[in-house]
Order: sequence, then C-alpha cells, then structure tokens
Amino acid sequence: MDSGVDRAVRQIVSRRRIALIVGGLLAVAGLAAMWRPRDTDVRLLFTGDILLSRQVKVEIDRTRGSPWDSIAGLFAKADFVAGNFEGAIGSESECHVQQSTPCFASLDTAPRLLAHAGFKVVSIENNHAGDVGAAGRARTRAALRSAGILGLDFKRSPQFVRFGKTTMAMITVSLEMAADGQAQAIPSVELAQKLRLARTLATVVVVSIHWGRELQDWPSDAQRSAAEWLVDHGADLVVGHHPHVVQRPDCVHGHPVFYSLGNHVFDQKYPETKEGLIADCTVSRTRLKCGGVRTHARRGSAMPVVAGVANDTALAMCAVKLREALAVSGSSVRPAPWSPVNDDDGVTLEGWRDGVKRWETRRVSLVSLQPELAADGRSKLLFALERHASEMDGEIAIRPHVYDVGEHGLVAKWRGTALAWPLIDAVVDGEGMLCALHRGDSFVRPNPMDTTTRTMRYRWNGFGFSAIDGGACRGIFSAYPMK
Repeated sequence: MDSGVDRAVRQIVSRRRIALIVGGLLAVAGLAAMWRPRDTDVRLLFTGDILLSRQVKVEIDRTRGSPWDSIAGLFAKADFVAGNFEGAIGSESECHVQQSTPCFASLDTAPRLLAHAGFKVVSIENNHAGDVGAAGRARTRAALRSAGILGLDFKRSPQFVRFGKTTMAMITVSLEMAADGQAQAIPSVELAQKLRLARTLATVVVVSIHWGRELQDWPSDAQRSAAEWLVDHGADLVVGHHPHVVQRPDCVHGHPVFYSLGNHVFDQKYPETKEGLIADCTVSRTRLKCGGVRTHARRGSAMPVVAGVANDTALAMCAVKLREALAVSGSSVRPAPWSPVNDDDGVTLEGWRDGVKRWETRRVSLVSLQPELAADGRSKLLFALERHASEMDGEIAIRPHVYDVGEHGLVAKWRGTALAWPLIDAVVDGEGMLCALHRGDSFVRPNPMDTTTRTMRYRWNGFGFSAIDGGACRGIFSAYPMK
C-alpha cells in the first residue's frame, strides 16, 4: 500500500495547476504583482529549515497533501527556489546521534516532494546532515540528484547556476557540528578559497550558512562577525538558518544578510517557531536586491502559508552591484552550470565569444582562479590552484598553475607542484605579484602535520616564478587560523 508521501507526490502536480489559476492562494492581496519581475529579471527564493520526517511525515500521511500546497502559487512565480534540508535519507536504525539528540532520518520519497514543490537546490550541510552517517550523506545526495535537485554540501561548493548571462555561485557551510563530527569554521583557508573561486566566475555569490543559537531571535556577535567576514571575502547575499526562529535581516557592508529565516516546514510547537521568512531576491541586469515574504504555520501543523510582505527598511536600501563576467583575451569565461548528469567533483570552464560557446575544458578540481597575474606589463594571465596528486610528494594537494586563454581554450604556461615549499594557499595581490602561504616543512623532509607556516612573494618571469621578499604578504594571511 502506498504511503501518504507517495500519494502526496502524485497529487502535487494537479494541485499546482490549480494553484496557478487560483490567485487566492496568496494570503496578501497584491503580493504577486508587487514581486513579479520584469522580463529581464530573475527571481530567487530562499527558505529556512525543512523537516520531512517525524511529525511532518505524520501530517503528510494524514492529509495526503504536500507541505507546499498553500504556497505553490508563490513558488511557481520564481525562477529559482532553495532551502535547507534538515536530516538525511535513511532508516532510524542507522542513526548515529546520542540518545538525547533527535535523529532526522527521512524516507527516500522526500526528494520527490521537494522537486514537485519547485526546489532547485537544498543545502545538506547542517547539524543533522550526518544523522545516519557517511552512507546517509551519499544516499541523500544521490536521491536528490535523481529528483533533479542539487544537494549542496561544503566539499562540493561552490556550484554554479546560470540564468541567461547571469551566473550565480552557491556555497553552503555549517558552523554547527553534525553527528558525524563534520563542521566548518570562519575564518578558514578553505572557505576563503571557495569564495575567491566563486567571485571570479560568478556575477552573484550566495552563501547558505547554518549558524547561531537555537530559539534566539537576534543574531549573536559571532554571527555578525562571521557575516562581515563572508561579505568582505566575496559573498553578495547570505542566507542563514538553524535558530528555528526568524532573526531580523540587515544590510552588512552594503550586502543583504538574512541571519535566520526561521522554520519553513517544521514540527516544533513554540509559537515563535511557527513563523518563517522567505528571502525574496531579484537579480536585474546590474543589481541584486532582496525583500522578504513572511510565512506562518497554524497551531498543530507544520505546513506554511503566506502571511504577508516583510517591509524591512534595512533591506530596502541594500542593493548589490553585480560583478562583470570574467573576460580574458576576448573570451567570456564561464563555469558550466550544475546538472543531474554532470554532478562529479570539479569545474568545467567554457569560453564564449559573440554569444557562442567556442571551447570547453575538461573537468578540473579547481580550488581558486584569479585573472590578475602580471605577465609582460600589458597582458594578464590566469593563476589557478588545482587539487591533485604529484609524484614529487605523493600527496593529493593544492598545485599552482598558470594559463593563458587562446582561441581554442586554456593554454598551459606553467604547472608546478607547490613553488618552493608545500603550499597552503596563494593569492595574486594588487600589483599582480603572487603571495604564497607555505607549510613549514619542505619537500626534502615532508611533514603534513607541521603547524608552522612561512610566506613568500613571487614574480612571474615568463617561464616560472622568481622569489622575492614575502614580508608584504603576511597581512593577507594573518586572519587565517592554522592547524
């Protein structure tokens, strides 16, 4: 016999058709007209925490409906919908959590519900992503991919989505430790590299972040400090979740930050946890601007309904200028967008000219990319960090590469193992020189556990790099915590 989830999935398509006809599904008159984008605009929606197990599953089985029946009209008017999926695909017998901690093991039909609701991306980096272990993480990604949804974790960030000439990069990060011990930190070298790659290849960069204290309806000092760091390192929009209550958004250094969107679909019973916020953002030809749509779930239910427009003065004045697309030697260099059939690690770069794709690279484990490396005083080269193995040290580690862009694609000018010493990071500075952060060990006596570091500055000489004084580079890496 089919479960309520199976029946709900079959009914959603027909219900969404009805929702498109019946404008009354929006609780506030005029809301759809207010947020309808122009023909050249792209409308992006980001929701808070989504639970599809526990009492939410019970309600789905009882009602034989979808959690999104009441807001299908809103989602249908968006070009892109993303949210935070709490839990992992698996059975309760696989739970790794402590007895006092809830385990959100979800059925493998959950991705189909999300897909039919209209979700394109869900973050799967949070404190419940590891509830059923490593197998659950892999199973969740695979099930979402089969449903046509990008399940985004930190390891595979950034991923890219394209809307015409607009490329959006998404990075997801969790500061809250999962049951399997995984979590990230701010600041960190790896996150700085991901933001550097994203801001080079995308016109708009979005960071989805799991942070903050549960049930606290204001952002902590740690959240505010982390938000500033994210914006300073390239985030154009920050969407937060985990507190399960709404925290008022703000404009941080000219960029919208939604500290907490609260619950979107969740079974918590406190009145504050019944309120949610959807970040409602519009990308025009030159600007990103955001507002909010309030949602509410009635007592005894986890299903959201639209409750009105969140008029926020801070966001009203917070417009972000979009970046220009990366252009090198007459080619517009773009990342290939994510797709269910193209879900391997790494990035494929495409070269476009006169509106036509002229070339495409192989898929590369690209860590960062910068187009400002000074070559001969007139032209600039691409400096890339890639992760792969080398016979020199036997490690899978970060390797520096230098490329030019030709008529038929990237032209390798230089490939190295790690400059003078094993490499942690490298950044092109404002003068086109290379600042490198090295490990304290050497290739003669390798010791990856060495916690000491050294900095060096390099000049491109046409054939490789010549070392110069590294003192000017120390400030670039001073905020990075070292192991």
